[in-house]
Amino acid sequence: MDPKQHEKVAVGVSTVTIVINLTLAGFKFLAGFLAHSGAMVSDAVHSASDVLATFIVILGVKLAGRDADRDHPYGHERLECVAALILAVILGATGLGIGWSGIQKVASGEALVVPGVLALVAAVVSIVVKEAMFWYTWLAAKKIDSSALKAEAWHHRSDALSSVGSFAGILGARLGFPALDPIASVVICLFILKAAWDIMSDALEKMTDHACDPETAEEMRKSILAQPGVLRLDALNTRLFGDRVYVDVEIAADGDLPLRVTHATAQAVHDALEAQFPQVKHCMVHVNPAEESA
Repeated sequence: MDPKQHEKVAVGVSTVTIVINLTLAGFKFLAGFLAHSGAMVSDAVHSASDVLATFIVILGVKLAGRDADRDHPYGHERLECVAALILAVILGATGLGIGWSGIQKVASGEALVVPGVLALVAAVVSIVVKEAMFWYTWLAAKKIDSSALKAEAWHHRSDALSSVGSFAGILGARLGFPALDPIASVVICLFILKAAWDIMSDALEKMTDHACDPETAEEMRKSILAQPGVLRLDALNTRLFGDRVYVDVEIAADGDLPLRVTHATAQAVHDALEAQFPQVKHCMVHVNPAEESA
């Protein structure tokens, strides 16, 4: 996808996310405060943190979309991974804060207030809205292959899971087990930390020259061997560069053919890979004489 279109889709999704999260966070905080639910207030904090995270996504996408320059001849795509890493850290810190608050309330032994029914309503609304936002953002992230938007989508899913925990804790508290409300905050913390770890692992893979998945590599191999003039595939190396891929290929061709002919074969491989796999940013093809690699 064209970098400008990539940026347009990501910023559009993020703008919608900011508006919904601000509205939802305010509603959940008010419901938690009026209904005396610590779990719902924790949930509101989580939603509010999403707003900051979304601004980081927008910044990361805009920086990653900048053209290559003298100091960055390979482009800036990895800056989107940096945004995802920052998002993972914020998410993890938010989770730890929520979990610690719940532990303190349980350990204090003080009388716990039973949450009102408004907190239950807020939890249900949050579950529905945040799950819808997860799918909206995830589908957009898949469309443009954006690690920052994928991280943002998982942030929505972790918020939906938080609200499930809040609902269970609030319901349990209303059924006569008030300690379940702060315990729900601890459970929410675990869900959030898991999401943060997944986001961080994905971003680190894309920043450390990790290879493509085996299925994509196999499809590339088939495409290379299907090109006229390719007698053998000697090497295929791929590396992730942010959300894009660099490919290095060594093929074998008839060594007795003129340079122009073997160059045309290499160009065909190059063009086929970049056309068939939109995530490929650049493909380098080296040609070996067939008899040398036999």
